[in-house]
Amino acid sequence: MGNIEDKLKLLPENPGCYLMYDKDGNVIYVGKAKVLKNRVRQYFFNTQKNEKTAQLVSNIADFKYVITNSEIDALSLENNLIKRYKPKYNILLKDDKQYPYLRIDLKEDFPTFAIVRKVRRDGAKYFGPFMGGVTVNEVLDIIYTCYNLRRCTERLSADKPKRECLNYHMKLCLAPCSGKCSREEYLSRVYQAVDFLNGNDDSPVKVLTERMQKYSQKEDFELAMSCRDKLNMLAGIKEKRITSMNRFVNADIIAITGNGIYQVITVLVTRGGRMQGVKNFSMDEGVDTEGEALEDFIMQYYKEENGVPDEIITNVEIPDAPLVERIFRAMSSKLVTVVCPKQGDKRNLALMAEKNAVEYLEKSVSRIRHKDDMTVVACERLREILKLSSYPKRMECYDISNISGTDKVGSMVVFTDGEPDRDSYRRFRIKTVEGSNDFASLQEVLRRRLAKINTPDEVSFPKPDLVIIDGGKGQLSAVKAVFDDMNVQGIDLISLAKREEEIYTLFDDYPVILDKRDYVLRLLQRIRDEAHRFAITYHRTIRSKRMLTSALESVHGIGAKRRKLLIKRFGTVEEIKKATIEELMEVDSIGRKQAEMIKNYFEEDKNS
Repeated sequence: MGNIEDKLKLLPENPGCYLMYDKDGNVIYVGKAKVLKNRVRQYFFNTQKNEKTAQLVSNIADFKYVITNSEIDALSLENNLIKRYKPKYNILLKDDKQYPYLRIDLKEDFPTFAIVRKVRRDGAKYFGPFMGGVTVNEVLDIIYTCYNLRRCTERLSADKPKRECLNYHMKLCLAPCSGKCSREEYLSRVYQAVDFLNGNDDSPVKVLTERMQKYSQKEDFELAMSCRDKLNMLAGIKEKRITSMNRFVNADIIAITGNGIYQVITVLVTRGGRMQGVKNFSMDEGVDTEGEALEDFIMQYYKEENGVPDEIITNVEIPDAPLVERIFRAMSSKLVTVVCPKQGDKRNLALMAEKNAVEYLEKSVSRIRHKDDMTVVACERLREILKLSSYPKRMECYDISNISGTDKVGSMVVFTDGEPDRDSYRRFRIKTVEGSNDFASLQEVLRRRLAKINTPDEVSFPKPDLVIIDGGKGQLSAVKAVFDDMNVQGIDLISLAKREEEIYTLFDDYPVILDKRDYVLRLLQRIRDEAHRFAITYHRTIRSKRMLTSALESVHGIGAKRRKLLIKRFGTVEEIKKATIEELMEVDSIGRKQAEMIKNYFEEDKNS
């Protein structure tokens, strides 16, 4: 600890962030401090440590720090560092189910609604998340039915009218594309739809009731039942009204609870004074207090592009609530209140969220423990069984996909602490290999990947602890040759062969055979299968686009620009074949003449 003691004496009194490292050089904890000198020294000289903190300190081999200009910069930097390094002793927000939102950009000439999974800071309006029995597709269908807004996604301009599609003739769209309505008339319908989503317009109830009665009189009972189901859903949304909340306030109620080993954080989502649903996050308990852990969670959760509400209500005090509010103001240009109420209706809401968290923790302990066995515990055993040089925190697996040497692609998938890190996945198009040569293709992919180590690109492509190759001894030897040629060190390398699930290593000519039920083998199978899936999906996408481009080149009057627009809209030959004349005409610059030529070409091709 001599080196650490010397560094502790030199700590500055500035605000900043600190990173704790283990003996393998992995970042195991990231923290922030108003005064770095006081905060970091506490870990080593405070005799009253809890068990988790004592465990952390026993694993610290070194530490580093970054001085920031202010506490708010330290808080923001801490979040970025946690997201980058995913330290073992920090609270980590794992992938949660991404609930859908409706997005509309009111700055467009003729805006339209779209279903999205992330809320971005792009100036558009977002409504959601849709959860708890409210289906986003049903809500969108209600909007189309009752407000006659366009369903196509092409950018429209009043200066460039085009032919109306079938929806106009069925009285399902105002057809702004062909100038059948003015921009002002169209926008008035859009703002009515926005009012409906804000809970301020009940006209859909009237429209759906009238249609249900009309369909019933015509004995078209299937359509009548569809209207009835939509009415029931709207009634359900109204019943979720929280009488104690302002109907114009969007709030998230967040509660944390733990049992000394695991923690659960529950988010009750309310929008427009209505309870939308609940999200639960389970994780290992970190070294922070509940307030510090909740603060870290809030920063990670809303950085992941979840919609920022007007108010955040918590069940425990967080240490730097004013700083968090200032970051939200800079991040989303809106005033966000972070409050831990002591009494009243908001306190009752916080207790409701806490009750949900406690119940989820009680029911989920065995599932959380099983998940740990399949991930971090399996990673620890993987290190022991295969005699790896370090804990395989970041594992990368590679696979190649092609058919007879055409459309060759490679995939890289990343698992962090035994779980998929989908934001880090990468795809490669093979550029230098002729024919079907998986060995050479793997070598090209690994050369391109390893070339990013010790360069500025390493921020986006961190150095892996373990590289896994989908294949046997031959594939492993091919990649090992690349490692040797590029003098790559400090990365373990193995391969997993499909047929007998044999694990090949560099230190033994014979493979390691594990029981089919072993969690270590299951972990390796998961990452191998994910790499294969990712490669196959990319290969099919490229192959479909190539086939569609080739087919469209034979259609008279369809040039490169139109081919590109058709590929973007339909993606595959099969989708083009299924498209109607009207659907083809929805593509910009495709008129009836071109649509009929495309349709006739594929009809003749099908019959030949």
